Amino acid sequence: MADVLPLVEARLLAALGEPDARAAVTFLGTDRVEVLRFTEGDLVRYATLGMSAQPMADPTAAVADPVKGPRAELVLSVRRAGADTDKVLRPLAVLAASPQVEGVIVAPGASLDVGEPLWPDAPFTSVLVAESGGLVEDLDLDAPADPVRFLPLLPMTPNEAAWKRVHGAQALQERWLSSGTDLRDPSRRSVALD
Repeated sequence: MADVLPLVEARLLAALGEPDARAAVTFLGTDRVEVLRFTEGDLVRYATLGMSAQPMADPTAAVADPVKGPRAELVLSVRRAGADTDKVLRPLAVLAASPQVEGVIVAPGASLDVGEPLWPDAPFTSVLVAESGGLVEDLDLDAPADPVRFLPLLPMTPNEAAWKRVHGAQALQERWLSSGTDLRDPSRRSVALD
């Protein structure tokens, strides 16, 4: 099968325009992961490129299928509001490498935690993985390969992450929606929780 990354990059550029910066990170024993930055007005979007090079494998499988299996890239959108959000590049690359490093399948509804603020002074150490298909359309690949999904990441405060573990992703998203939470605010406070 042809390398999917040029197709993935073309889909990102078609949806988000030309990146104004990019950084590459390689972790021992993993493929290289790039993080592209797209700026539009007061909005900054960060997208990974490299996570979808290989399908994510079930950690209980004896042998990983080199073609079939879910593929994804991660997209984070934040407002420019005085926060140094460009420091999120390394944490995003860590999250994108987690399927190779930890054998996890990143899917909507999952929580991903980096164990430290996503950027300096950020009130968030984790993200909620949202459904794909909004900002960047899924990229269909030749059968039997699964499509590449572009999964939005929604930053969570530690209290929100703990509440989500008890009540579920859907309940947290409904709480954000009913409270009018600006999920792109890089310094927002936790939503009111029970």
